[in-house]
Amino acid sequence: MTRISMKQLRYFEALARHSHFGRAAEACAISQPALSLQMKELEAVLGASLIERGARQVRLTSLGEAFAERARDILRAVDELDDLARAALHPMTGRLRLGVIPTVAPYLLPAVIKAMAARTPGIEPFPREAVTAKLIEGLLEGRLDAALVALPVSEPALHEETLFSEEFVLVRALADADRPVPGPDMLPRMRLLLLEEGHCFRDQALSFCAPSGPEPRDLMEGSSLTTLVQMVGAGIGVTLIPEMAVAIEARSAPVSIARLSHPRPVRTIGMVWRRTNPLAGQLSHVARLVRDVATGPEPSDTPR
Repeated sequence: MTRISMKQLRYFEALARHSHFGRAAEACAISQPALSLQMKELEAVLGASLIERGARQVRLTSLGEAFAERARDILRAVDELDDLARAALHPMTGRLRLGVIPTVAPYLLPAVIKAMAARTPGIEPFPREAVTAKLIEGLLEGRLDAALVALPVSEPALHEETLFSEEFVLVRALADADRPVPGPDMLPRMRLLLLEEGHCFRDQALSFCAPSGPEPRDLMEGSSLTTLVQMVGAGIGVTLIPEMAVAIEARSAPVSIARLSHPRPVRTIGMVWRRTNPLAGQLSHVARLVRDVATGPEPSDTPR
């Protein structure tokens, strides 16, 4: 009897994820006709249809939906077998598929990669920048090893390692530098610039600006912190950014930085990974490295 191959499972998982033959074929580094042939052979082995082929999009049948979920479990388990062997034989080597949220990646990731090259040269980082929901999805489906996100994520299948906390600061036009700093009760009345829906930083900022009421009425959105700061520099409004972004963003536009009154808004950054990941020891080491880069080594790590 012909059996299902791992190759077919990987190809089908990619097709289920992308819902498009062209994008799935590109992700698998094969031609679209070859992918289509593999899917037809897989359906022939099963004796049932997994895919509804449309003109522009692929839809899964009810069996296809269930099959995709089971295929992801199998592929993740196989990947973890490889990781288990690597952890036992060569604990600090191999690829590290690391997700990072957009409000951390530009400001911390370059220094982290540089530190990894110096301290863990056997680990090859493969970073991916995406919003938290996409990163959690990638972790749960086994496409990422770990992710740097704002905590908590409250996902039972994931381990959360707290790294550091940082404050938010207010960005205003340069002409407003000497004016009193508005309190959280005043910010909702101002033209407030925030990241678009999907960014956890937006939700954190809103929880400070409107802790118990509706969103500020005069609210504008941007796709990145750089865009928000540039808009502030053009005199459009005010915004909040994390402290790690100040050194880069404040010098790119004519703006002033002000610290908010107590209690100041803060966020906690951490590293998360699957609890079942055999590379947990290696990931803990990487988490300490990230913490050192962001805050400096703890006293216990300092040579005597």
